Amino acid sequence: MSGIEIQKVTAHIGARVSGVDISRPLDGETVAALREALNAHKALVFDDVDLDDATHQDFVRHFGDVTTAHPTVYSVAGAPNVLPVDSERGRAANHWHTDVTFVLNPPQATTLRSITLPPYGGETLIANAAAAYRRLPEPLRNLADTLWAEHTNDYDYAVPDEEIDERQAAQRAQFTSITYRTVHPVVRVHPLTGERGLFIGGFAQRIVGLSPGESREILDLLQAYVTRPENILRHRWSENQLVVFDNRITQHYAVDNYDGLPRRLHRVTVAGDVPAGVEGKESYSIEGDASHYTPVAA
Repeated sequence: MSGIEIQKVTAHIGARVSGVDISRPLDGETVAALREALNAHKALVFDDVDLDDATHQDFVRHFGDVTTAHPTVYSVAGAPNVLPVDSERGRAANHWHTDVTFVLNPPQATTLRSITLPPYGGETLIANAAAAYRRLPEPLRNLADTLWAEHTNDYDYAVPDEEIDERQAAQRAQFTSITYRTVHPVVRVHPLTGERGLFIGGFAQRIVGLSPGESREILDLLQAYVTRPENILRHRWSENQLVVFDNRITQHYAVDNYDGLPRRLHRVTVAGDVPAGVEGKESYSIEGDASHYTPVAA
C-alpha cells in the first residue's frame, strides 16, 4: 500500500486517489484503505487509469460481487456486467437519483469510466446525502426518520410525452419493460459507518401513507437539502478516468450541457445489501423480480 495518497476535492464530498495502479490486483491493505476513503469521502476519483471492460470489472470486484448491467437496459456487447452510459442511446440522466433504488437491494457502489468525452460540458454531479441529513432542522430530521417511500422505475429519465421522439419512446419502453416498486426508508443507515443519509432521489415517488401531492411536497423539501451546492462534487471528466461513489449515501446527476455531442461512460456496479432504516426495519419489494440483476444475499 506504500505510496497511496488521498487528497480531498471539496470540504464535504470527494477525494482524488493517487499512488495505486488499479489495473492490477490489489492487496487487502490497499483495498481496506480505499474502502475507508470511500466511507469518508463518498466519491473517489482515479486519474490516468489503464483499464478496459475486463480490468474495470476486476477492480470493482475488490469491493464485492458485481451486478449485471441493469435490470432492463442492454449491456455493452459481450460484457453483461457493463452498462454503456451513452448519449447516442438517449437523453442524459439529467435528474438527481441514486442508482437502481427501485429494486430491493440497490448497488452499494457505482463506478464510471470515461470512454468518449465531449469537448465541453458533460459533468457528473455527486451529492452527499449524509451531509444533507445532518443539515436538516431537528423537527424535519425527526419526521424524516419515520418516513418510508415507494421507489419505481416508471419515472426514470422521464420527460413530457410531447418531447419524446420515436427512439426515446422505445428506450422508455425498454426501461419500464419490467415494472419495479420497492419501499425503502427515507433515512437509510449505512451498514459500515452507521451514518444516516437521505435515501430518496428521482425514483422515490410516494411517501407511504400520504397522497401523491403531499408526498411530492415532502420529497421536494428533503431533496432541496441534498442538492445544496456545498454538498456537491461537480466532476469534470478527463480521458482515462474512473470515479467510484457510494451509492448507499449519495445521489448523482449527469449534466446535459454538451449540445448532444458524443459522450460515453461505462458503468459497473457493486451488488448491495437490503437497506435498513433507523429502527432496523428493512426495505420490502411490492412488484418486480430483480434476481437476474442482483440476487439478495441470504
